[in-house]
Amino acid sequence: MGRISDSDRARNEDAIRAAMDRLLRGQLPPGGKCDLKTLAVESGVTRTGFYPKKNRDGSTRPGPYQHLAEKFEQRLAALQQAGEIVDPRAAQIERLKTQVAELKERVTKRDEALAELTAFKTLAVSQIAAQHAEIERLREALAAPSNVRALPTTRGGTAPYGSCS
Repeated sequence: MGRISDSDRARNEDAIRAAMDRLLRGQLPPGGKCDLKTLAVESGVTRTGFYPKKNRDGSTRPGPYQHLAEKFEQRLAALQQAGEIVDPRAAQIERLKTQVAELKERVTKRDEALAELTAFKTLAVSQIAAQHAEIERLREALAAPSNVRALPTTRGGTAPYGSCS
């Protein structure tokens, strides 16, 4: 690929700056992100122009638009540090991460509550079983022949020998 003329380079740089401003304002194309790939597509230049090049002797030289790529990344980082999220997908990802963390916390709390209720149920069932066993033992003791007499039961809720007043 041949070299481009100064006028073509200036026109490309203007297109890159315009695309950069649009992307950083949040005007992303459908399916695009706020990154160098989308910047290249929106400005109509190849993405390789944003990266350093290698000479034949192995040394590196800056790409023709590398300074604009660095400026784009700096501006994007400054916006992110200011708390502004330009990419709606990134905002959605952050929102979903927060929601997942909240749901994990809720599940953990529910698991703890469920474990407490299971322990309580186990304790209650064992207490009921012990009480039932005691009632059965007392009924058997009452039914067995012995010198123990059962006291008479009261009728209809009245006192057997008059009032206590």
